[in-house]
Amino acid sequence: MFTFLLWLILLILCWPLALLALILYPFVWLLMLPFRLLGVAVEGVFAVLKAIIMLPARVLSGPSGK
Repeated sequence: MFTFLLWLILLILCWPLALLALILYPFVWLLMLPFRLLGVAVEGVFAVLKAIIMLPARVLSGPSGK
C-alpha cells in the first residue's frame, strides 16, 4: 500500500517518470528472478552444510529432555 501511495505521489509530481517506472517494473522483475533463484539455492546449500557440521554435536548431546 505504501509503495502504491509513493507511486501516486510520483504520478502527480512527475507523470512521465511514473509511467516509465510502471512500464519498466515487469522487466526489472524478470531480470532479478534468476538472482532470487540463485539466492534460494545458495541459502539451501549453506543450510545443508550447517546441518552436516552441527550433526556430531547433536549426536553427542543425546536425546532431548522433552
